[in-house]
Amino acid sequence: MNLSETLSADFIDAQYRKWKSDPSSLSDDWQFFFKGFELAGAAGPADADPEQALRQANVGELIRRYRDLGHLLACMDPLSACPTSHPLLDLDAFGLDVSDLDRAFAAPGLIEQTAAPLREIVGRLKQTYCHSIGVEYMHLQDPDERRWLQARMEPEKNQAELTAAERVDILNKLSAASLFEGFLNKKYVGVTRFSLEGGEALIPFLDVLRRRAVESGCREIIFGMAHRGRLNVLRNILEKPAEEIFSEFESCYDPQDLVGSGDVKYHIGYLTEHKMADGTSLSLYLVSNPSHLEAVDPVVEGIARARQDLLAADGDKAVLPVLLHGDAAFAGQGVVTETLNMSQLKGYRTGGTVHVIINNQIGYTTLPEDARSTRYSTDVAKMLMVPIFHVHGEDPEAVVHVARLAADYRYRFGKDVVIDLVCYRRYGHNEGDEPYFTQPTMYQRIRQRPPLNRAYGDRLVAEGVLSKTEVEKIEQGVTSGLDAAFEEIHGATCLFPDPRFFPEWETISGSFTPESVDTAVDKQTLVKLASRLADLPAGFTVHPRLKGVLDKRLDAVNTGEGIDWAGAEALAFASLITEGHTVRLSGQDVGRGTFSQRHSVIWDYETGQSHTPLNSLEAGQAPFEVYNSLLAEAGVLGFEYGYAVTRPQVLTLWEAQFGDFVNNAQCVIDLFIASGQTKWQQLCGLTLLLPHGWEGLGPEHSSARLERFLQLCANDNMQVANPTTPAQYFHLLRRQIKAPFRKPLILMTPKSLLRHPMAVSSLKDLTHGQFSPILGDAEATTSAKKVIFCSGKIYYQLIARRQQINADDTAIIRVEMLHPFPEKALEAVIGRYKKAKDWTWVQEEPENMGAWQFMRLRLAPLLKKPLDYVGRNAAASPATGFPKIYKMEQDGIVDRAIGPHNQAGGMAG
Repeated sequence: MNLSETLSADFIDAQYRKWKSDPSSLSDDWQFFFKGFELAGAAGPADADPEQALRQANVGELIRRYRDLGHLLACMDPLSACPTSHPLLDLDAFGLDVSDLDRAFAAPGLIEQTAAPLREIVGRLKQTYCHSIGVEYMHLQDPDERRWLQARMEPEKNQAELTAAERVDILNKLSAASLFEGFLNKKYVGVTRFSLEGGEALIPFLDVLRRRAVESGCREIIFGMAHRGRLNVLRNILEKPAEEIFSEFESCYDPQDLVGSGDVKYHIGYLTEHKMADGTSLSLYLVSNPSHLEAVDPVVEGIARARQDLLAADGDKAVLPVLLHGDAAFAGQGVVTETLNMSQLKGYRTGGTVHVIINNQIGYTTLPEDARSTRYSTDVAKMLMVPIFHVHGEDPEAVVHVARLAADYRYRFGKDVVIDLVCYRRYGHNEGDEPYFTQPTMYQRIRQRPPLNRAYGDRLVAEGVLSKTEVEKIEQGVTSGLDAAFEEIHGATCLFPDPRFFPEWETISGSFTPESVDTAVDKQTLVKLASRLADLPAGFTVHPRLKGVLDKRLDAVNTGEGIDWAGAEALAFASLITEGHTVRLSGQDVGRGTFSQRHSVIWDYETGQSHTPLNSLEAGQAPFEVYNSLLAEAGVLGFEYGYAVTRPQVLTLWEAQFGDFVNNAQCVIDLFIASGQTKWQQLCGLTLLLPHGWEGLGPEHSSARLERFLQLCANDNMQVANPTTPAQYFHLLRRQIKAPFRKPLILMTPKSLLRHPMAVSSLKDLTHGQFSPILGDAEATTSAKKVIFCSGKIYYQLIARRQQINADDTAIIRVEMLHPFPEKALEAVIGRYKKAKDWTWVQEEPENMGAWQFMRLRLAPLLKKPLDYVGRNAAASPATGFPKIYKMEQDGIVDRAIGPHNQAGGMAG
């Protein structure tokens, strides 16, 4: 609104008539202005005093700005004095002054009466937006959401209306939280526990949040959090027995009972069933988390989505993800942004996550001004158009009020909500850290703060809610319970706890077995599935070039020859789906496939409508879920890991656009995929598809960093394979579900081999047999003098050269499964070539990369003979970017391995 225009009564009258006929034809400011005058009983704008009209318009802007920026005056920080003014909220910023405070103005939607003194209007706004709660919500673009929030904040002045019993409940939770930390500090002096002290209000927040969520239909809450306050949440929200927690401090387990390598007490997850007061059962699961802050965020979302999918229609209401963050980590860790970005995406949304930042106002020793470029640690969350509540960490009643608002918003709109719990860290980063070295003045202020349970208890006594004796009785009850648990454990030998997880895993083993798994599918079934995959809806027009691809795929099955990688994959997926197993595939551009090979989603060439053949196979089939992901790796792979650890009967796959893209998700591989079982006894059947191979595409599009996966391999923790035929791929995919165990499957997948005329399989290869970890050489005789071991694409170049120069005395053995190391299968094939004198490992990768360093330590003892190496020289970069050098290197590998080739077609002299 141009305020100078309001000085013209004729102009105001014209605008008024427009508003009466069509309110939406005017701006929000004019609509507010005229609505206010009508509510105030004004005769009409034509009779209005232009100066009063200007003041009324300014009051409208003042109200809007308090709703938008009132948080700048909110009293949210326990360690700082409350702000009293801000230039953007001062009266003179709106052309008003103190003489206007007693004038009556309309404030529709804020004040119940038709008009009220400006003093009352400002007072109401300050009570609502500038007390213990600061709210950011005017960036929301949905007016319904804004109005909904205003209707729940402004009438109650954003203050909780609590019964005496509810206030006593808050005190009980604060006392449990505070005394638990004090007890640990006394019994285990200096032992790292990452205390919650200073942020104890988190416990009543989570308690009220879970109660409120249950009222909306929640039956499961999936928690993710780092180490700060984790033990307290385990004890006082998930109600993990104090005896189990003390056992971890005592380390009283019999060494013979220990399983895996284990993890520190403040990383381990916990699953429990909680009975609410009304008898409702609520499952609470705190996900195991590594030390890397925020790495668990997408994992939690994946677990929540998997649980929601199991529950089908009401899943997003029944399962609630809750993420607890640190302030420095929320602003600093990129995986937070990736996780936020998933929140409304079809393949990854979970109906809204409650984010709670435990805002200690410090990251280790780093202050906010050195840790972020924004005012608030939560500013990154504004990308989602969701409300952000900043709340004073020492006002537990305000904290509880925000918990109710957060739960109600999430369940009303199905979106994320962010709570910034502004508190402090009573001690250093850990119990052995000295914070006075780096923040002496901050910690002088913290030292003066009384424990929150004592402060709130004194308040309830002063207000007559409880007597001092009753408060002391609450504390005595908490302490006596902890004492009893401690006496039971201290000095005793305790049982190593069994891991608790969802019942879907009860029949699944975590132990790898090399025994064969029946993965063959009968011919009739495969032919039928191929036909169904080729069926298109009536009137559907396929792109002319794609039609030829699809026809060729069907012909290969019908003729029984020439099945390529994409065709074998489609048949593997289709067979699993019709056997009742969901297939979930996600990653960048996976619907079509990076190399235009998959085409699992087909688009009508004329209408743009999509068709997914794998979802049209037969009635009652399991779904095929394919999702082109956001352009991120760590967040998406973390999500799929979470999904896979929750649904063992689903084939969950993540595909990298190029294999090296997995570099950006290395933390997920190191912290979860490779080590989750040994650290937390958490099984996982996730499959990674990583395009790998040297084809002249340069340093970044050649290697999936096979060597890194092999370096992480031990104790059968992962399966790492580099298959060379579509049939091997087919059987591996089916084995991942049909095997009695679950292990992550890391597949080096092809690029050029997708269309290589030799890299095809027959239908018989799919209807018989199973995956073979070693593929012997059917063409070589047992009298071969030279034996080559290789893995992956290089095989086809080696075999072609052998044929060209008739090197019949050379056997080529393919190692299809690198880990678990196929020792028995290799012993059998090695035993065939008793006359061989030369044994060589051949690879495309540089010497310090690929499988060589892994295989030479394992092959040499089996051979009991020297093992030679042929491949690229050790290098800092995986591949050259110069095409001619690439070709020279590639040809040189084959020349040295098999022999050079002259133009006449024989061995070069």
